[in-house]
Amino acid sequence: MQERTFAGHPEMVRSDADVGKSRNGGLLLIGAFKLANSLLFICVGFGAFHLVHKDLGEAALRLAAALRFNPEWRITSLLLEKVTLVDAHKLRQFGVFTFCYAGLHSLEGIGLMLEKAWAEYLTLSLTVMFLPWELYELVRRPTWIRLALLLINLAVLAYILWVLERKKKATA
Repeated sequence: MQERTFAGHPEMVRSDADVGKSRNGGLLLIGAFKLANSLLFICVGFGAFHLVHKDLGEAALRLAAALRFNPEWRITSLLLEKVTLVDAHKLRQFGVFTFCYAGLHSLEGIGLMLEKAWAEYLTLSLTVMFLPWELYELVRRPTWIRLALLLINLAVLAYILWVLERKKKATA
């Protein structure tokens, strides 16, 4: 096996077997999306823990005022009414759940970016697992956001299946 220097650096050696390999842009994109989701869920988890010993009603009122929402609007008043039902224990549970979910997304994202087969199967499994719930929510309360998320997940599912099928044919 002949070895070559990589990018002019003798310490970064690449074998002939590695020269023809290219990165899978789709997996990199999905992995980056999963990592961005993970970052979002980490922020939400910290936010939940930050609010544990705060007056949620007051915090919701300040947020509504900052976003220039009219407190008399039906949706705003409904949200302000519902936020009073959340206690410290529920906030802690929500925070733990979001950190676990962020960890799962991080695992998927890093694995996909490294093009690991286990990450492809994990992403495939989790995407299939959440599709019934997404469909139920879309039928129950249809919104453009829910439809867009469903379509994104279906595209991810189709792409992962295509990658796995391609790998299967390459090894056969």
